Amino acid sequence: MGSFRQMGFSLGPPITRMVKWLLIIMGAVFVVTNVIGVLPFDSARLYFHDYPLVYLSLTPVLVIHRFFFYQLVTYLFLHGGWFHILFNLYALWIFGAELESAWRSKKFLTYFFLTGIGAGLCCVLLEPSGEIPTVGCSGAIFALILAYGMLFPERIIYFYMVIPIKAKWFAVIMGVIEFVASYSDAGSGVSHVAHLGGMLFGYFYLRGWSLPYRWQLQYHEWQRARLRKKFEVYMRDQEKKEKHGRWVN
Repeated sequence: MGSFRQMGFSLGPPITRMVKWLLIIMGAVFVVTNVIGVLPFDSARLYFHDYPLVYLSLTPVLVIHRFFFYQLVTYLFLHGGWFHILFNLYALWIFGAELESAWRSKKFLTYFFLTGIGAGLCCVLLEPSGEIPTVGCSGAIFALILAYGMLFPERIIYFYMVIPIKAKWFAVIMGVIEFVASYSDAGSGVSHVAHLGGMLFGYFYLRGWSLPYRWQLQYHEWQRARLRKKFEVYMRDQEKKEKHGRWVN
């Protein structure tokens, strides 16, 4: 029987389980909102296009004044155009699959949604009366780039598909570009604040500065102090019993 050796070529790592589901969901939402949304029927356009754009995207004034807090999650799954979604999905695959393999699915999803929600919070808090909607998971994507640079600092990434650069410097460069663009590129329609906010929340999470972690430490410290106090009371009671129950000659 003849034998052969299979040759393969890949543009990225194997797709992991949660990354795959995120890719499928975001792709399906994009089709519904951008393909079905251009149908010539007014009612279909209103339901499939305008409704997600207005009520599911992140609009600060609606979050603050109408308490649409769910938008901090739903806006992550909406995208404004082909370049927008292709860049985000490709970056999610390249960086997210590696991180999910290293972290496992639960921690990866926690990080993705925490940084995505954190990026949205930055947009809301910095412009609470803003009426321009924000869509896309770019804030979480930039947080994935940061995490990749911190976990795999010596890995080589091809900047603009040409220039080889270490992952740690790639993350730094992307952060600097977004910081500069937040001042020089105002009004471009790109939410640089969300990108920086995602990286900021990602850094706090990776350094163990997240609020839930600090609350957990404070709770454990309170428990230890409570047990220590109970033990001291118990020892004082034992000493009193021993003193008063002792025979005197």
